[in-house]
Amino acid sequence: MVKRIMSDFAAVADFVVVYVAEAHPTDGWAMSGGMDIRQHRSLEERLAAAEMLALHDLPCPILVDTMDNAAARAYAAIPDRLYIVLDGVCVYRGGPGPDGYHPEEVRDWLQRFSG
Repeated sequence: MVKRIMSDFAAVADFVVVYVAEAHPTDGWAMSGGMDIRQHRSLEERLAAAEMLALHDLPCPILVDTMDNAAARAYAAIPDRLYIVLDGVCVYRGGPGPDGYHPEEVRDWLQRFSG
């Protein structure tokens, strides 16, 4: 659904994905059927995991958080979270995933914004 939102609103908004610490590493809280990614021990490992995400053809840039998890801490983004920032101001902050992860709320906000 997120890829569809990115495509539908490409003329209205710029999208980015910030890859943070792996939510379900194979050497931690792993999920069956997930990707084989260990918790990152270096920036190189995190970059390699982000490259695996890039194979999913996301229609936006993928940024990678620092190893001290600065972005994840600043945006409370673990395991995942959606934000809309307009002119440097956060105008939408979704709940933390998985329970608070509601892409349809982003779609609704962008529809109202774009008229």
